[in-house]
Amino acid sequence: SLLTFMSIVISTERKRLSPDESRTAALEAAREILIAEGPQAVTLKAVAAKVGRTHANVLHHFGSALGLQKALAAMLAESVCTTIGATVLRARRGEADPRLIVDMTFDAFDQQGAGALATWMIMSGNTQALDPILSAIHHLVDDLGEDGHDDVSMHQATLTLVLMALGDSLLGKPMADALGLPREAARDIAYKQLMASPGVLARMAAA
Repeated sequence: SLLTFMSIVISTERKRLSPDESRTAALEAAREILIAEGPQAVTLKAVAAKVGRTHANVLHHFGSALGLQKALAAMLAESVCTTIGATVLRARRGEADPRLIVDMTFDAFDQQGAGALATWMIMSGNTQALDPILSAIHHLVDDLGEDGHDDVSMHQATLTLVLMALGDSLLGKPMADALGLPREAARDIAYKQLMASPGVLARMAAA
């Protein structure tokens, strides 16, 4: 029948995926679930259903639910830090507003789900899964700083920005509403504070 034929075609297409392609597809599915339904919905079973694979197949790629979460955190961190790093370089060439650096950091924790994922990991005791995010941010700051690992002011500014972005992703809207402030108030405050610090954000955007 036509249904049987289509099932064979779909099955054949699935088998053509390489292990790396299959793993990437699973991570993309996990990211979509994270954004749409929250971190508690990111399970091996849910990801398997979304990509049309078996639970055992997804388990093979990640080893455990914790392995899936850690891999997802690594993918998010790499994507976010690559984007922010590129924006900093554009700002240094005068091709982008330094404010974008703040906005992209806030977006990473809010719209891309990094804040919810990080908080859920902390609350569930899976702190090891946070390592890829922390490591990626650390390496990005070292790469962008003038003095590498010794650029303490850059580290302090990044700590402030990340903690503000994390807090905003969790409580930004209700707090702003309760205080009668616009939704972007925390971003405005973060930008002003960093610009007022010893030239950190300005240095990011200067040649």
